[in-house]
Amino acid sequence: MPDMMRAMVLTGHGEMDRLVWTEDMPMPVPGLGQIRMRVLACGLNNTDVNTRTGWYSKGVTGATTGGALTDAASNDAAWGGAPLTFPRIQGADVCGRVDAVGQDVDPSLVGKRVLVDPWHYNPVAPEDPTQARYFGSEMDGGFAEYTVSQTANVHPIECDLDDAELATFATSWVTAENMLNRAAVKAGDRVLITGASGGVGSALIQLAARRGAEPIAMAATAKADAVRQAGAAHVIDSRTATLAQDLQEQTGTAKVSVVADIVGGALFTDLISVLVRGGRYTCAGAIAGPLVEMDLRTFYLNDLTFTGATVVPPGTFADLVAYIARGEVKPMLAATYPLRELHAAQTAFIEKNHVGNIVVIP
Repeated sequence: MPDMMRAMVLTGHGEMDRLVWTEDMPMPVPGLGQIRMRVLACGLNNTDVNTRTGWYSKGVTGATTGGALTDAASNDAAWGGAPLTFPRIQGADVCGRVDAVGQDVDPSLVGKRVLVDPWHYNPVAPEDPTQARYFGSEMDGGFAEYTVSQTANVHPIECDLDDAELATFATSWVTAENMLNRAAVKAGDRVLITGASGGVGSALIQLAARRGAEPIAMAATAKADAVRQAGAAHVIDSRTATLAQDLQEQTGTAKVSVVADIVGGALFTDLISVLVRGGRYTCAGAIAGPLVEMDLRTFYLNDLTFTGATVVPPGTFADLVAYIARGEVKPMLAATYPLRELHAAQTAFIEKNHVGNIVVIP
């Protein structure tokens, strides 16, 4: 094997120019309990953008824009509220092929096509979310020709989907499944889904329907047909100023049992107002803005349950891989780009004109 590989490297928080192409990144070597894989494809997600720009910093109060944020502080600019070390190879959504294993790893894994669970847990305390690390954040990820992972996070997959299609699943879909688990979504629930044309939103549609729930999507009018094709029972314009009225007109009732929100911002008040008594609100993003207004009376008088969804419990990703292998869910691949054109791929991702996920190929 060569000593060096090509990669797109994040050199610090800021504009897109902090992502630098290099052809002399040291080749990773698998250690104890690790495998190395050749990256076949790697999907993009909001964490890539939020980490680059420093949007997670509590000093930032506005929506995700994709540009440098002057009010971001480097000491809390990552998802976990701790500083990152640079350079860092981002990219959490890897489809790869194992090419080497470290000590105490089954050599029969070599040659297998795999998906990587992006949440890396402490093997001694796998249930402790405070010790979880995210692939491409606290450790190097898949925006490179090769990457290394804990063996416990590697899941062999056999199916007819191609590499780019498989790379659409990891972060978006395990996030969506975690949201539905935390909100205890079951058959018969009416689930209102914000940002339904994006990676997490389109995954929520399919995964909610898989449980026998009724997915009600919020998306731009221009994307409504594609969102319906993903399985949405109804589609409401995401720019509506009359959410309850639109729900009543389209579905026959102005209430839902669950809101699965990745948008936040000004819409938040309307979202929790359409929940039935005893309804559940689950959130895994705030792309329209992290600061919201809430009337606490809406919360406590209606016996609502709120859950945040970030660190995914062990076992959830294995469930997702099983759904994929059995053909119970379908990928939504919007576009592919060469890894070297990550700037263009991330620009397209930020512009949000696509439906589904964008993937880069090394």
